[in-house]
Amino acid sequence: MVRFLLYTNQWDTEGLVATTSVHQKHRTAPERIRKIVQAYGKVRSNLLLHKQGFPTAEALLSVVHEGRADFGMNAVGKDMDSSGSEWLIKMADKDDPRPLWVVVWGGPNVLAQALWKVQATRSKEEVAKFVSKLRVYTISDQDDSGPWIRKNFRHLFYVASPGYHAGGAYHFATWSGISGDNFHARFDGADFSIVDNPWLDRHVRAKGPLGKEYPYTKFLMEGDTPSFLGLINNGLNAPDRPNWGGWGGRYEFYTPRFEKWFGEQETRPLWTNARDEVLGHDGRWHTSNHATIWRWRSAFQNDFAARMDWTIKPFAEANHPPWIKLGHPRQLRAKPGERVDLAAQAFDPDDDTVSYRWFYYGEAGSFTVSAARSGQPLPVQNFDQPRAWFTVPTNRVLRHGTIHIILEVTDHGSPRLTRYERVIVDVRP
Repeated sequence: MVRFLLYTNQWDTEGLVATTSVHQKHRTAPERIRKIVQAYGKVRSNLLLHKQGFPTAEALLSVVHEGRADFGMNAVGKDMDSSGSEWLIKMADKDDPRPLWVVVWGGPNVLAQALWKVQATRSKEEVAKFVSKLRVYTISDQDDSGPWIRKNFRHLFYVASPGYHAGGAYHFATWSGISGDNFHARFDGADFSIVDNPWLDRHVRAKGPLGKEYPYTKFLMEGDTPSFLGLINNGLNAPDRPNWGGWGGRYEFYTPRFEKWFGEQETRPLWTNARDEVLGHDGRWHTSNHATIWRWRSAFQNDFAARMDWTIKPFAEANHPPWIKLGHPRQLRAKPGERVDLAAQAFDPDDDTVSYRWFYYGEAGSFTVSAARSGQPLPVQNFDQPRAWFTVPTNRVLRHGTIHIILEVTDHGSPRLTRYERVIVDVRP
């Protein structure tokens, strides 16, 4: 919640709904939300020195709601409405062309009740319209309403690593890549020091009233945060295309096979676990779904630290991210064997020096470059310069598809901040 509030200038927060979960089955805690929002209110004026658009604490407090204080499907059905489920319906019904993102940190039974009521009271066409407005990202299944939602609303946009904590689901979930190195997911390759308590003490908890609300980590840092990391406007994230990858991880659309930690067999495709091959902090290549998140860890942690600075420091004493202007469209077309030229210019609001890095994001595209596990099968020439280029491979069985090239620009301020541009090359013979 602390990190979420630091980015509320980037989206409209329509509701903050306290729910139950597998970890707290018969009580909600809206008072905790309110306390953190009140701390945010003490630093909002300082945040506005750095960026505009941060809502008032009063506006956020006005949209705090609760679900029913019961677990899972026990809170779904006739006469099970709550202020949370009614508010969700009201927000989805607003005359607004944008999708409504429902990021679920606990159990999704408030969403389930909203869907149940809409289905019970509206026509099929109206239900389909309502469902089409929603984008859901849940942190595993923290009650039995998640599988029910997916089974009964087959066209709902749903991002999840299905399964229950008791069955070991957190170990296999993509979201645990944010900080589950030593506890839940138990993986190697990432730099754990920047998600551990000493780092958090220095860069978060020591910084003003909002930082003081940040809890001490016992298991892992912020398991829920990937649900909104992919919504941050950083040039890399593409919220409606989870298969493109971003700070919130990368997911592919398919029906997962049954695993022992599932509550039941999945009966429909959803956006779920995918794997990236990433060069780790240890100098070795690692391939996993967790890597789709931890590959960006230094960037999103530095961004967090900088925004915490914004809560207490004047503009001149804090760092701000660079911005990038491409020298060509974001989508290009090329033939096999053809040279593709890349160009961009970066600007830094603090006049810091910036570094460039162009790289091939193989898993995000559909053009097969190489079957070799080399880590970088498509070299980009002059990758560390504003102008770079590469040659589309030839003599491949698959001669069409997309190639994703990411430009990563990092300033030399403190902490170092990164922004991106994504260039998609449509390869056709």
